[in-house]
Amino acid sequence: MSDFWICRTCAVEHDVGARICSICSDERQYVPAGGQRWATLEELAAAGYRAEMRELEPDLFAITTTPEAGIGQQSKLLVTPHGSLLWDPVGFVDDDVVERILALGEVRAVAASHPHMFGVQVEWSRRLGGAPVLVSAADLEWVARDDEVIVTWERDLEILPGVTLSQPGGHFPGSAVAHWAAGADGRGVLLTGDTIFPNPDRRSVSFMRSYPNRIPLSAAVVQRIARHVEPFAFDRLYGNFDNAIGSDARAIVRWSADRHADWVSGAFDHLT
Repeated sequence: MSDFWICRTCAVEHDVGARICSICSDERQYVPAGGQRWATLEELAAAGYRAEMRELEPDLFAITTTPEAGIGQQSKLLVTPHGSLLWDPVGFVDDDVVERILALGEVRAVAASHPHMFGVQVEWSRRLGGAPVLVSAADLEWVARDDEVIVTWERDLEILPGVTLSQPGGHFPGSAVAHWAAGADGRGVLLTGDTIFPNPDRRSVSFMRSYPNRIPLSAAVVQRIARHVEPFAFDRLYGNFDNAIGSDARAIVRWSADRHADWVSGAFDHLT
């Protein structure tokens, strides 16, 4: 039997006996009208949940669940000659996908862009050989299942040669991105979760405090986020769902930040 519970709404793991998911009760998320609900890993497996893995580009893979667990995020597995990073772990573990991941090499770290994407991060670590779970020190308070595999970090951290975690904040104080210098045929890739969110038009990105509750960030914070990632070279950007900016992503982030700042500061009021 599982020694942890999974929130049905966000799919973040909690210690057994938790009364409410603090992540969902925060203004950035929500507790459903029907109230707090929990599941165990065994219950989800019995209900037919499974994980699936597919290639996005050479050495970068997407991991999803069917049905969608919680928010339904898409994890990314980044494979390098020096080991792998599991980014934004989903809220269900599938042994077949674990085998596929390990066949590609040792997992050196599990990390999430922000607390909504913690998923069952400790459980993934255990199944993948005990890789450290990297949690931004600024967001440690949101960890609901403590474990010795959790390691805090801040600012910038090169976890593998050419793979760097960085913390622009915004959505949460510790909201992070992962930069992969060798991605996109050497032009660089940024994995952003929803720290920087690729929009459906594939030509712009968004910056929000809450996506489901539509709470924007200020102009100053959005400009800070854009400035923070500008030192990194990246042509492509992947969000935490099946959303991406296929090319020219660095310029798109800058243009989108300027547009956001103009709208929230009143520069476009004449258009409304």
